[in-house]
Amino acid sequence: MPVNTKSIYEQPSDFDGIRILTTQYWPRGIKKALVDEYIRKLAPTRILLHEFKAGEISWGDYKERYLKEISNPEAEKEIDRLKNLALESTITVMCICREESQCHRSLLKALIAGE
Repeated sequence: MPVNTKSIYEQPSDFDGIRILTTQYWPRGIKKALVDEYIRKLAPTRILLHEFKAGEISWGDYKERYLKEISNPEAEKEIDRLKNLALESTITVMCICREESQCHRSLLKALIAGE
């Protein structure tokens, strides 16, 4: 299952396949043509993201709360759809964070890839 991740601010690549943006709001300066799908329901809530970025909660707390936020039938259906899409094509999950190791896209990648 080819599932990649990257920041939306990184240059597009021929290896990206289907580019999927998962944020609550559209990033400034990014043209819509750079994204194939925009899926808000898989993004962390603004409150959760703000608390993490402000240092009010740890990565462990963020991870736990994010996974709880997306443990609903609508999000699970979307993750299943992306799993099936990844069986046919390469997909790249993107958001605005520069660092993947502490970003929801790394968690989404694991869910989609079945890790």
